[in-house]
Amino acid sequence: MKPSSSPVKRALVIAPQWIGDAVMTEPLLRRLQARGERLTVGALPWVAPVYRAMPQVAEVIEFPFAHGGLQLRERRRLAKQMDGQFDVAYICPNSLKSALLPFLAGIPERVGYLGEARVGLLTHRMKNPAKGQRPPMVAFYSALSGEGDVASDQPRLHLDTTEADACLSALGLQRNGYYVMAPGAEYGPAKRWPTSHFAELARQLKKPVVLLGSGKEADLCAEIAQACQAADGSSQATILNLAGKTSLAQALCLISATQGLISNDSGLMHVGAGFGVPQVAIFGSSSPLHTPPLNAAAHVLWLKNDPAYQPPLDCAPCFERVCPLGHTRCLNDIDAARALAFL
Repeated sequence: MKPSSSPVKRALVIAPQWIGDAVMTEPLLRRLQARGERLTVGALPWVAPVYRAMPQVAEVIEFPFAHGGLQLRERRRLAKQMDGQFDVAYICPNSLKSALLPFLAGIPERVGYLGEARVGLLTHRMKNPAKGQRPPMVAFYSALSGEGDVASDQPRLHLDTTEADACLSALGLQRNGYYVMAPGAEYGPAKRWPTSHFAELARQLKKPVVLLGSGKEADLCAEIAQACQAADGSSQATILNLAGKTSLAQALCLISATQGLISNDSGLMHVGAGFGVPQVAIFGSSSPLHTPPLNAAAHVLWLKNDPAYQPPLDCAPCFERVCPLGHTRCLNDIDAARALAFL
């Protein structure tokens, strides 16, 4: 393939498949755009809306891939369409299949971390840090730019206010007139604050509460809504359960305009951080040292680093889906009053 005569370097960014990770790539994209690269992001449909909230992205291509398998035929077909369109590819995931498309498309420069036997698919190979030595994920992604001083990078998202206000109006909501709760965490129950605690907090808030989550989390959110409805007359909660009823684009609008976000360590936690909204982030089995909400308005609740909590949580962070000791103290012992103090 002939070198591009275009003065602008045309970059393809292969996005991660998780919402939180997609948000955490934003500083990388900001760095690339600042040095004059034109950015196209290739993303799976369920994370593509995150990249539409990044003004530095010129185009988003939604990949027709599903979970699992190489889907080589689809990748070859798409690679043929991309032939000659890009000068460089930045491959954010560590998987073999994520590096296949840029290789098949003949993109001259292909930047990524080593892993999954993809040495031959990359032209610019970065050593993958050992698990115990890996930096926070934002810096991990930003390092793909090849630039230094990435430790202080923080994601920033932006939505057109007209678009967000139209979404709010359709739901009968006003900017800063409600709280958002995101009680899900796809990884497993060891990352989820108990629904009873979410309900107790909702009952004490003086503005309506919007519950957000995927269809998989609809039952979880229904438990919270029902617990609030069953409370005595002292409850001030108005609950709008939208779990499984919004697109990700609508969820982004709702989070961008909220008075405050309460969540577990999840993708929507990082969305809230990207918009800079006041937020309370509750950590259990995972660690805010690795995937913190990088937001000056964020308050992290993690009993591991609370010297007043006894006995100490020597088991945390375990990074398990389900508490291996059966008590889930790391979450059960964070009461609603702790979260309310920051709202």
